Amino acid sequence: MELLGALGVFVASFLLGSIPWGVIISRVFFHTDIREHGSGNIGTTNALRTMGKVGGGAVFVLDFGKGIVSGLIAAAAAAAFGGGMSLSGHVIGYDDFVTVAFLGCTWGHIFSPWLGFKGGKGIAVAVGCLFVTFGWQGACLELLIFAVLVIATRYVSLGSVAAAVACPFFAAYYFLFATFAPLAWLCTTVAALTVVWAHRENIDRLRHGCERRIGDKKKA
Repeated sequence: MELLGALGVFVASFLLGSIPWGVIISRVFFHTDIREHGSGNIGTTNALRTMGKVGGGAVFVLDFGKGIVSGLIAAAAAAAFGGGMSLSGHVIGYDDFVTVAFLGCTWGHIFSPWLGFKGGKGIAVAVGCLFVTFGWQGACLELLIFAVLVIATRYVSLGSVAAAVACPFFAAYYFLFATFAPLAWLCTTVAALTVVWAHRENIDRLRHGCERRIGDKKKA
């Protein structure tokens, strides 16, 4: 029963994460398609560049909200189904449910079935998830890593990748040392590595010194 509950959480979180708010907002309110402008990405950074502060802020809030809601769904499922044994003998508890939701929601956003299994890069969604997965302290530390690097370098992608790389280490503290929940650590790590993979083009541009900084004028 617990395995079915965890699977249900994954599916619900994936579908929730797959809602492409960047595309919806750009089409409904700005009568354009965000994918045809800027980097073509549906996330917050391109939304800010394409639709301004109002449109970009709305995309961030809604994507962030997907992560929060998926975590709350998982928390409710953990209360209803958690505490039993899986087929392998592992106790499926709260940590497992919320990290399964983290993985599902992040994958849904990055591999949205409504966009041909393409999507955003997962940062706003992942941060929303982390407020449930790590709690507000861990999530704020992740945000601090992001903010310090973005302020210091003006590269949003660098802050995003650094926060994603740090995620498995935070997860090791929460899910391997503070408690022993290896499945939770694995789900968190896979989600974080997927976010890094989604930034592979940004990483390549950073390596070659041609990544766009905040405030840079668009090249002709």
